[in-house]
Amino acid sequence: MKKTVAASVLALSASLSTLGAIPAEAALPVTALPVTALPVTALPAPTGDHPVGRTDLHLIDAGRPDPWVADREARELMVSMWYPARRAAGKRAPYLTPKESELILRSEPRLDDVPAGTLARTVTHARAGVPALRRKGGWPLVVLSPGMTMPRASMTSLAEEFASRGYLVAGIEHTYESLATTFPDGRTVTFEAGKAGQTPETGEKVARVRAADTEFVLKRLKADKRWNRLIDERRIAMVGHSVGGQSAAHLLPASGRIKAAVNLDGTYNPKTPAKPLVKPFMMIGNPRHQPEAGGKDGSWDLFWPHVKGDAKRWLTVTGAEHMSFMDYAVLLPQLGMPKTPIDGRRALTITRAYVTAFLDTHLKGERRPLLDKPSRKYPEVKFW
Repeated sequence: MKKTVAASVLALSASLSTLGAIPAEAALPVTALPVTALPVTALPAPTGDHPVGRTDLHLIDAGRPDPWVADREARELMVSMWYPARRAAGKRAPYLTPKESELILRSEPRLDDVPAGTLARTVTHARAGVPALRRKGGWPLVVLSPGMTMPRASMTSLAEEFASRGYLVAGIEHTYESLATTFPDGRTVTFEAGKAGQTPETGEKVARVRAADTEFVLKRLKADKRWNRLIDERRIAMVGHSVGGQSAAHLLPASGRIKAAVNLDGTYNPKTPAKPLVKPFMMIGNPRHQPEAGGKDGSWDLFWPHVKGDAKRWLTVTGAEHMSFMDYAVLLPQLGMPKTPIDGRRALTITRAYVTAFLDTHLKGERRPLLDKPSRKYPEVKFW
């Protein structure tokens, strides 16, 4: 969160905009408020009917060398699985490890007064390792892909909401694309992707790497007896934030398993897909992504003509910033950072509502009028 938190991650915020990360013109104010007491960070509770469980998987793709670090002979990934649980009892799942929290916070000098382990103590609502609730035919699966430099944990509030509403959720940590990734043996690795420079070529590579990561994770889940009985293979969607969103968009027409996708405020790079998107697709972002907004990006205008069919939506949220669609919307103010024009909890409420409506429509076949037209309940949301 640090420079990610201040929207200037590792001094790369301007160049990261080419990867679908943080548009340079979208930078938040960078003056942190003085820390006078130990901050307490917490996520909003999920609103669905099911208690939520979570467990972590360490997956190794022995057939693929790591694309970002030359001396790694196999691609290693950490994946968090959130799921409807049989009960709510048990220890709450941790948000981050202490080392991950330290690396994320210490990447931003303006948060030096925040204790290094603060984010590791963030209050979540999933219970660690509790038994999953089984369902005949399995649960629809949602794959989550976070933004550049951001850990999979940064989408926890969405993951818990989806699981509470009857979805299995797989959050992928794209190793070396996050500021901090801890493996079961205690190793913690940090950001390496594109350190030599953020270029269009790097952006294309990120999309390819994330596509390969996602297809590998889906393959492993299908082969795992614990998880394949919980997954309805006919109903899989991908939701990504920032570069994770643009990666979901590019993977959608190429994947035979992913049936629908959502881009949360991700700039497109490449700016056009290799094939038209005919499957259900939604993009929802800040006002700089509305048509002909006049910003430096303009990639949504270029991408949209390649999205075909009736099951498509282009939405923007008045007052939103780049971080408004994931956990940092609420965590940043709790750490003493300036608030955005739209309240963080309100932004997450809107994101949860519209993405869940999209998933319910296209994975469960349940009509959600919220997607049909502007709503009096959410006047901040504009349809294009």
